Amino acid sequence: MKLKKLAILCSTAAGALAFSANAMATTEVNFWYSGGSKPQRLITELIEEFNSSQSDYVVKGALQGNYDETYQKLQAGMASKTAPEFVLLYSSQAKMMAARNLTRDLRPYMDKEFNYDDFIGSFRQQVTKDNGEVYALPAYGTTQIFYYNKLILKEHGFSVDDLNTWQGVAKVSAAVQKKDAAGNTTFYGWEPMWGQNNLMDAAFSNGAKVISDDGKTVLIDSPEWITVWESFRQWIHQDKTMRIHHGGQGWEYWYKTIDDVMKDRALGYTGSSGDQGDLDFTKLAATVQPGWGEHPANPQAGVVSFLMPKGTDEEAAKGAFEFMKFYTNAKNTAHWSMQTGYIPVRNSVKNVPEYQAYTEENPQALMPLKQAEMSRETFFDPTNGRILDALSIAADQVQIENIPAEKALKEAAKRAQRALDRANR
Repeated sequence: MKLKKLAILCSTAAGALAFSANAMATTEVNFWYSGGSKPQRLITELIEEFNSSQSDYVVKGALQGNYDETYQKLQAGMASKTAPEFVLLYSSQAKMMAARNLTRDLRPYMDKEFNYDDFIGSFRQQVTKDNGEVYALPAYGTTQIFYYNKLILKEHGFSVDDLNTWQGVAKVSAAVQKKDAAGNTTFYGWEPMWGQNNLMDAAFSNGAKVISDDGKTVLIDSPEWITVWESFRQWIHQDKTMRIHHGGQGWEYWYKTIDDVMKDRALGYTGSSGDQGDLDFTKLAATVQPGWGEHPANPQAGVVSFLMPKGTDEEAAKGAFEFMKFYTNAKNTAHWSMQTGYIPVRNSVKNVPEYQAYTEENPQALMPLKQAEMSRETFFDPTNGRILDALSIAADQVQIENIPAEKALKEAAKRAQRALDRANR
């Protein structure tokens, strides 16, 4: 009996040692991320699912305040050798890290089954160097699309085809506009979102460029820019068929814009693909941004990407990529898109049965993906944000202060040119 007890004790001890050895063999992988409440919850769920699906790695997620905070902390972490194995960043931030040669090339981690070519082309371009190096992996995409009240549009005898150009949008806006006895607009046609981004998208759809092809000259005061921005100034301040909400705390202006459309104070607005969870599509519909005149639409589509910094543990880096593969597989990128409205990163998402059923019932969910396929890369500012700052000031002057676009953009071009000259020295 004593021998049997001893054998049991020895067996238990050996099992405990084996369990301890297996636990020690699990590699910890640190991950920094940020996002809204719904993306936070989904990321947490995917981390838990990945960790329970295998025993080689355990991902430890750490929520950051925002993408800018993640970017700043990452640089400090690399200097102190405390950086995580991977982070979630805007494509422009990832591009700045790659320009300083601080990122791992992800190609060695990709096998044939991974099929990187399945990722949406415009997203691949945003994380690939000219020499072919892939310095980040698209996690999800975002772009600004059109949301409109389909019932009101139909009541006025228009269809979505009438929104194919900005000139068409202006015509529809004038037709649906309502005024009170004093002549004040009580119902607006369209509400672009405050800031330079919507104006930039419209200018790009008129063939505009920010910088010349040789990288030396700022072009934001060219006719292609002035024509577009001046049109918006007139629609907002003279015709009053369009309106801009601005200021307030945080995203207050954004939700005021949405409220105008949801509460029948405006026909439609230009908003994020991620707005879809806040909208009622029994009364609203979505479509892609319009072109300008005979020019096709050419809006920006940005990608939020996984980036792996250099200098971290190699085995943990392998685990980071395994999670990235898991996160971006067709099933998970479909689930992410259905839950958040953000753009899935793989073309094969269209073959996922759940996504097919969802988009058949919710056709608005396909619009961000459709726009991403025809969009341009989000503008990368080589002056560390100074050109975008100049455009932001000019946008406020046009949208809020009613300053002629030519004056605002020429002043912005001077500031931006000085910044570009310094960056090119």
